[in-house]
This record gives sequence, structure tokens and C-alpha cells, in this order.
Amino acid sequence: MTYAPMAVMQPTAHNRAAETPLPPHAQITYMERTSSELPVTEFFRIERPSFDPATGQARFFYRLNDLSFTETLQLPMGADAAMAVSPAFAKLLGLTGLVLGVSYFKLRAPFAIEAPEIALTDAERAFVIDVYENGLGEFYARNDLARFGKLSLVAPTDPVARQPALDLPDRTLLPIGGGKDSLVSVDLLTHTGVDFTPFAVNPKGPILTSVAAIGTAPLYVTRTLDPDMIRLGKEPGYYNGHVPSTAINSMIAALCALLYGYSQIVLSNERSASEGNVVFDGRETNHQYSKSLGFELLIADTLANATGGALKYFSLLRPYSEARIASLFTQSTKFDAVFSSCNRNFRLTGNDGPLWCGECPKCHFVFLIFAPFMKKERLLAIFGKNLLDEPKNEHSFRELAGLTGQKPWECVGEILEAAACFYTLTRHADWHEDAVVRAVKADLFAQYGEEKLQLAMAECLTDSRDHHIPPALAAKVAAYAV
Repeated sequence: MTYAPMAVMQPTAHNRAAETPLPPHAQITYMERTSSELPVTEFFRIERPSFDPATGQARFFYRLNDLSFTETLQLPMGADAAMAVSPAFAKLLGLTGLVLGVSYFKLRAPFAIEAPEIALTDAERAFVIDVYENGLGEFYARNDLARFGKLSLVAPTDPVARQPALDLPDRTLLPIGGGKDSLVSVDLLTHTGVDFTPFAVNPKGPILTSVAAIGTAPLYVTRTLDPDMIRLGKEPGYYNGHVPSTAINSMIAALCALLYGYSQIVLSNERSASEGNVVFDGRETNHQYSKSLGFELLIADTLANATGGALKYFSLLRPYSEARIASLFTQSTKFDAVFSSCNRNFRLTGNDGPLWCGECPKCHFVFLIFAPFMKKERLLAIFGKNLLDEPKNEHSFRELAGLTGQKPWECVGEILEAAACFYTLTRHADWHEDAVVRAVKADLFAQYGEEKLQLAMAECLTDSRDHHIPPALAAKVAAYAV
């Protein structure tokens, strides 16, 4: 069955979907699986999680048919003992258990989800279903699994729609991913006088070096997945694939916000993250769904209701395109030698190589959006080579700009945004003679036209008003980020 192409998100000031479709080769064709392929008795059950404030350990328990799994979170010592036994924390602990469960659910992706000991409001039930449907959208698409609108969640009903208000200190928890985005947030918060604590789950590589360069004491959590889940994911008869890591880490951050006293979690997700990759099973599928504005609003509402409005959640970079963020990053060289967006640095097995592999779509996209704004010698020093002057990279760059294939399953920006950056390079003295720029120029102009590319680049540098930043902070950031 073939589905209609997805509308490309234009980098407009309001980040609304435009009418430009993905090229025909970006559609997914698949044979729809039926429920008869899986035994009707298959189910996934989430048990009540536990937390011991004396040890800082949270434990999460899951059952998939006849299989049992346990996952642990090791949180720092010093948790607020009273908060650890509060109804708000119990609510967030249960919701965290439900969200973390996607890692185990996906082994078989059954249609039935059970949480017999975790009471949910109607809004929370919708939030959890969203995580298991849209949050796993890429997983379903790449495994040819039709699940949208077909999952059931059986859990007790919680009649209390909103918990009593908590008293949380006016402090900020800032997740650090090791890439350019969270480091731009560091700069914006620093220059607007907002104190923050760097936060990460299982920090490694660029996260550690970035936090060291920030110079502020961090808050780290160790997440230990059940080893049987990792093993089974490699065996026949079980599925594997992408999970919504931002949703997972955000829920863990919410637990820490209550236990250690923070009133807001500030993400670093750009407006480009709202653009999907393909249409599959009748729905837009987005590799970055849990970074999108739609999900941000959903989880922000969930966390607010669980804490009586005390805990805020928003992305500081939501007004910006990836290109705009790149331009802001260039204003300081402080993090040049420590940051990386290359996914090879964030594998479970680690990475002993350079910060940038120079071969993946993520490396190519970051290089592409930096090139219009950063001096060439500085960019080459960061990456170690000129990725735009290597002919073998042409196909990857064409995918990023929508000239072939589909948008890569990576955290990359909008298709038209990449095309606009390429257009700028065709007119740039430092880059116009490089092999990839010369190779794509004719097709770029033929597909989009100069006028559209010029307008797209202007829109990339125009800040959107479609965001969830508190007004006072938004005004301060806008005044600084000129």
C-alpha cells in the first residue's frame, strides 16, 4: 500500500506546514500487517515502580507475555525525603515507568498495554498512548507495523485531574546533549542571568566534555536497561528500533526536578524538529517526534497537572531554525573542541574515534548549516576535513536537501532549510567551488528556483512566535539573540 507524500515544513516565522510535498521517492510502500500475525494473547504490562530515597534507586518492572524485565535509575543522593513520598512524585514515577516501557514494549509491539496499578486521568492516558503511537512512529515505519489507532491501554481511572500545587525553588534544570543546541541554550541562559544546572542521563563523550567546559556542577542519572531486553532485540522473532529518547529523558528529569528542587526543565529543541520524515500508516512519522512542538505542549501539560502547575517545561530554542542556531553558535569558540552531534558518540558501546565521523547524515547536516555563517578555516578545524569537497558525500547531501530519497532518519533540520543553505553556498566565495556544491547546484535551482530559495533562507533567520517560552524570559532572550 502506498501513502501520500508528507507536506514539507517550511521554515516560516510561524513554522506552519506549507503545500510543498516530499518528492515521490520519499514515500514509504509496505504490506500492512494484520493483527492475526501476532497471538491475541500477547500483552505488555507495566507494574508499579518503586523508589528508595535512602539509596537513590528507582526500579521499574515490566512483563511482556511470559518475559519479565527490570530497569533501574540511579539518582544522586540527597533527595528530598518528604517529596519522595508525595502524591505528585508518585504520579510522576508511575508516568515515568509508562514512558520508559517503550524500550521493552517494542520487542514484540503487542496491541494490548496494561498498567493495573497505575491510575491515570483521561489526559494522562492520551499522553501515554501518544508516546506509544507517535513516539514510536519511526519504529513502526521501519518495521512495517501498523499500530496507529489500534493500541489499547488498560489502567485504573484517576478522578483527580490536577494535583495540589507544589512549592518548588525557582531553579532551572538544563538537559545537555553534547551538541550545538544545548550549548546555545547555555549561552542564552548565561547572558540573560538565569542560573541553571546541567543535566544528563548516562553522560558520555561530548556530554562530559561540554559540561566540563560549562564549568557548572551537573546532575547526572545512570539508567541501566535490562540486559535481556538488549539481548532479545538482536534475536529472531523480536523487533528493534528507535525510541523517543527525549520523552524518556524528560520524564527522568521531571523526577529529579521534584526530588532536588527545580521549577523548570528547559529543553533545546528547535522549530525544525517538528518536520516529519514520511507518511506511514496514514500518519506523519517523525524521527524527532518527542522534540516537536506538539509533543512539548503535551508533556508540559502533563507535568503541570501532576505538580499543580509548579513544574514548567519548554524549549528555549523553539523560535529558531537549525540555521539560526548555527549562526548563534558561531558567536563563541568556547565549545569548538568539545561538542559533537555525531551519533557515533552516543552508542551503548561508546566511541573511541574522533568527535565527528564525517560520514553520517548528522555530520553532513551540521557542516552544511555552519558553512554559511562560520569562517571556513574554523569549520575545517572542527571537523578535520571539508565534507563538501568529498564527492562520496554527494548522495547524503542530496537527501538532506530533498533532491533524492527521503529525509534521513536522523535529528536533522527541514528539507527546505538544507536547500536554502546550499543555495547560500553556491554564492559564497569560500564554498562555491567545492565538489558537492558544484554537483548539486543545477538540480537545486531546477527543483526550487532561486526566488524560493532566497525567501527560504530569509525565513530561516526569522524567529518564530510559535513557542512555549515564558514571556519574561522570551523577551530577554530575544533582546540578546540579535
